[in-house]
Amino acid sequence: MQARIALVRHGETDWNAQGRLQGSRDIPLNDAGRSQARQAGVALGRGRWDLLVSSTLQRAAESADIIGALIGLEATHRLPDLVERSYGAAEGHIVQGLSRPQVEALLATGEPEASVAARGVGAIGRLVSEYPGRRIVVVAHGTLIRLTLDAVLGGNHPHVENGQVLELDWDARAWVAPVRASLPGQ
Repeated sequence: MQARIALVRHGETDWNAQGRLQGSRDIPLNDAGRSQARQAGVALGRGRWDLLVSSTLQRAAESADIIGALIGLEATHRLPDLVERSYGAAEGHIVQGLSRPQVEALLATGEPEASVAARGVGAIGRLVSEYPGRRIVVVAHGTLIRLTLDAVLGGNHPHVENGQVLELDWDARAWVAPVRASLPGQ
């Protein structure tokens, strides 16, 4: 039996709505984010899941709790390795409207992308090893999810929206067909 992973980006925060980089700052969900987490829970409720885990940051942990209430699971692990990329001095900055060189200069103070990908792949790999053949919901952060998918599937995964659900067969390193991607409002 193969491990199935549903990667879910946490719901929206006020900083997301403002276009601010959050990174490792512990920013709470807003009402729209709670609604997005409920929508993700409804989408996940169409399947059977065995385990629910999240990042330690409150926006992911609360999203996981909302999802768990809808799929009948409690979050069993809050994993530090699932925390969002640290953006260093860029955290709190609004990046919308900045030129690409300006954004790159801000991001240069942050955690290297390779380190973020390694944390994400390592955390999920450990879960899959500890719970072989299980169906695991992982609630984390957009950049961590994107970089983890890049490392696992190759290529450049696009931006992950708040509340989006992406399901993959971890062992085969492939999307579950059809890919279940729920976006807010769908």
